[in-house]
Amino acid sequence: MTETFAPIAAASQRSRVDPFRAMDVLAEANRMRAGGVDVISLAVGQPFAPAPKRAIDAARTILDTGRIAYTDALGRMDLRERLSRHYADYYGCEVSPERIMITTGSSAGFNLAFLAAFDPGDRVAIASPGYPAYRNILKALGLVPVEIEVDAGDGYVLDAARVRAEHEKQPLHGVLVASPANPTGTVTPPEELERLVSFANAAGIHFISDEIYHSLTYGKTEATALSYSASPIVINSFSKFYCMTGWRIGWMVLPPHLVRPIERIAQSLYISAPELSQVAAMAVLDAGDELVQVREGYVANRDFLTQALPHLGFRDIAPIDGAFYAYATLPEGQDDSTAYTRHILETCHVALTPGLDFDPRRGHRTVRLSYACDNASLVEAVRRIEAKL
Repeated sequence: MTETFAPIAAASQRSRVDPFRAMDVLAEANRMRAGGVDVISLAVGQPFAPAPKRAIDAARTILDTGRIAYTDALGRMDLRERLSRHYADYYGCEVSPERIMITTGSSAGFNLAFLAAFDPGDRVAIASPGYPAYRNILKALGLVPVEIEVDAGDGYVLDAARVRAEHEKQPLHGVLVASPANPTGTVTPPEELERLVSFANAAGIHFISDEIYHSLTYGKTEATALSYSASPIVINSFSKFYCMTGWRIGWMVLPPHLVRPIERIAQSLYISAPELSQVAAMAVLDAGDELVQVREGYVANRDFLTQALPHLGFRDIAPIDGAFYAYATLPEGQDDSTAYTRHILETCHVALTPGLDFDPRRGHRTVRLSYACDNASLVEAVRRIEAKL
């Protein structure tokens, strides 16, 4: 007997956010694979390499104890202390472990930051194109994403002058900057990042720095917002450089006055990040040699894609300076990124993400490709697309 349901009440207004199209594409690719189709996915930022051996061994050891428990909502102190040393060693930056919170991936970090820093109706500036979850989470929480358009002409960098101009038109309550950025791979120059932080401090608004792609830069200098002030909210993750996407583990660095408010919210929303993942995360911070080898694979993929994209007809390619994405305008004659990526998936069995995910106004003309896959898969994906030209 088939179950039938009559809706009792409508879904909430806050749930009416755009889909995360990269995840929709991934789901369709997975359905095709389940049906026996050999699909190559360039759709999501999923490192091809498994978690480093140190992380696996640490997880196996704690599993053998048979006891994985709740931790403090802020996370295990040994991991927070290790991250404090990471900031000193990597950035020359003093960060107290008391200001560090372990989160269930960076996604939980954004939820907590937005909930603690803003009230319904507050306006938060973000770059467009940009990571779609920023916009969707802000809207779901009753906040107003203020999308400031960037493009190839300004190197896809959101600068302090543009944020100041927007604030003068109508006051902002916060600004979020990602460097390296998704989907463009843009690295905000350190001097511009300092100007952004200084402006936010002077204006009395929250500055949120998404640093989840740190350690994945190529020829550009990356900087943490914490080098310029203790006021920014910094969000980071073990998903990208550390190859731990499915472990759902990340961290935040908080200004002192937000530590307890965010802890209170987290106690009710999440209790704590998974202890198993926290133990593995502490071990992965010492897996530098293995992670550098993975990064070298991205460098090779980046070099290959830089040459291949123009040959395939893609234009206005964003600077591929960091992360593991290429963002480009569609080939001549194509003006519907959703139709184009669907066609490529169906005919070439290659999954790409339509630009509408990242830019609701101009994204029908653009596409994002992830080169976090292994090199052989990337070469084969390009060959398949080229064969259909």
